[in-house]
Amino acid sequence: MTTFRRRGRLDRSRLSRHRVDRNDDDWVEELHPQKPRLRSKGIYLLPNAFTTAALFCGFFAIVNAMNHQFEIAAIAIFASLVLDGMDGRVARMTNTQSAFGEQYDSLADMVSFGVAPALVAYEWALKDLGKWGWLAAFTYCAGAALRLARFNVNTGVVDKKFFQGLPSPAAGSLMAGFIWLADDNKIPVRDTAIPWITFFIAVYAGLTMVSNARFYSGKALDVRYRVPFGVMVLMILTFVLISSNPPLTLFGLFVVYSISGYVIWAWERLRGRRFS
Repeated sequence: MTTFRRRGRLDRSRLSRHRVDRNDDDWVEELHPQKPRLRSKGIYLLPNAFTTAALFCGFFAIVNAMNHQFEIAAIAIFASLVLDGMDGRVARMTNTQSAFGEQYDSLADMVSFGVAPALVAYEWALKDLGKWGWLAAFTYCAGAALRLARFNVNTGVVDKKFFQGLPSPAAGSLMAGFIWLADDNKIPVRDTAIPWITFFIAVYAGLTMVSNARFYSGKALDVRYRVPFGVMVLMILTFVLISSNPPLTLFGLFVVYSISGYVIWAWERLRGRRFS
């Protein structure tokens, strides 16, 4: 009788067994180990496309400021504001929120509403003030960075109806609105005063972004549900005002919004209860 030598022992823990026949006690062993599934590394295209477009507008504003096209630079920051407001709502409506999208949106905001307004303002007027000019621009830029970092940390802690500190898109729009308005020569201010007004706005916006003042976020409004008829009339009037004089109307709206947080703070101090 011929004897056979066993060459190796099979690792039966990695084998999948299949029964040949229910009435048969024999098993057939397959040498195909089960491989673990790889996690998908894809990202959601639609909301991140809006974020990329907002980032492009911020970068485009910097390029135009370097070419002394300040009106175009200011308009690009406002375009970035619109796109930044759309990416989050699109993600929530299509259920495509992700941790990657949140971080990407924060980095894009830093460029569009932190670096871009500071550099545009510096190239436009602040550099005439020497070291005070770049210190004001840096104060604004650092305030935007701290504001975004605090927002990322406190996402699940603070009240969603209110922002803690002036949001960076509003601060960037405040800066861009004044640059657009003054570049159009639509404000009765002497040229020698413009750098110092820009200095005040930059420092005010930078410090307000890191303040504890609460600003209404608008996240309670849901476009999927019905609203009173008066809200539609108000939207129509807002579009009419903006189209009649865009730089003046936009700058006025963001001035009102930028001081609304301190109005809420004063109201809470006088009344002794929280505004909601």
